[in-house]
Amino acid sequence: MKKRVSIILAFALVIFFTGICYAGTLSEIVKRGELRVAVQSGAAPYAFFDKNGKQAGSMIDFTKGMADAMGVKLKILDFDWDGLIPALLSGKADILAADMTPTLKRALKISFTDPWIYVQPCVFTTSGASFKTLEEVNNPDVTVGVLLGSTGENIAKKYLPNAKIKSYKGGGRMIVQALLAGHIDAGVNDDLAVLTVLPDFPPNSIRLLDKRLGIGKDPLSFAVRQDSVNLWQWINLYFGTVRSNGEYDKNISYWLEGTEWKKDH
Repeated sequence: MKKRVSIILAFALVIFFTGICYAGTLSEIVKRGELRVAVQSGAAPYAFFDKNGKQAGSMIDFTKGMADAMGVKLKILDFDWDGLIPALLSGKADILAADMTPTLKRALKISFTDPWIYVQPCVFTTSGASFKTLEEVNNPDVTVGVLLGSTGENIAKKYLPNAKIKSYKGGGRMIVQALLAGHIDAGVNDDLAVLTVLPDFPPNSIRLLDKRLGIGKDPLSFAVRQDSVNLWQWINLYFGTVRSNGEYDKNISYWLEGTEWKKDH
C-alpha cells in the first residue's frame, strides 16, 4: 500500500512540475509586463531599422500585436543570425521572430510554431551575367553568396555542389551588395527577401533565374524554447485569430506584397 501511495505521489509531482514548466514562460511574460523578442534587424521587410532609426517590419508588427493582446510592453532584441537561437535558449528572449525555416536539426533545440508564411528559394544574379540556368550556375568557376547559417546556405550546397559557396553574416541585402560589387557571381535567398530589397538598388541591375531551387516552398515560423508549450500554443492561436479578423492579410499586403512601406519607413 505504501509503495502504491509513493508511486501515486511521485506521478502527481511529475505532473505538477511539468505543468509549471509548461505554463512558465507565458505567465512570466504577463507577470513581468514585457514580451522579449529576438530579431535580426537586417532583414527588410521582416525586421529592420527604418529611416527614423526605429525597428519596423512585418514581424515587428505581428509581435506588437502579440504584446498588445497579452497586455504587456514589447522589447525587441537585435542579434546577428547565428545569435538568434542562443538568445532564445539562454532566456534573453521569449520568442524568436526571424525569417527562419523550421528544420529537423533546429527543432532538436527549439520548438517552431505553425508556419506563418511560405517562400521559395531562388538564385539571383546581375542582369548582365552570362548564365541563364541553374546548370550554368552549378560550376566551379561560379561563386555563390549565401547567408551564414541560413536555409539558403544549405540549399545552395545541396543543389549547387560544384559552385563555390561564400557565406556572409547579416541580412539578405549584404548578398545583393556583394553581387553588385563583383565579390560573387550569384546569390541564393528566398525570392520574397530578394524582391523586396531590389527597389533600393539601381533599376534592372538584378534578375532572378526563372527556375527556383529545391522542391516546393519553404515555411517560415516563429520559435520558442521547448519548455514553453503554452506560449507556443498561444502564438498559434494568435495567428489563427489575426487570420480570421483580417489583420494578417493587412500585414502581408502592406509589408510583403508591395513596396508602399518604403515611403513610410
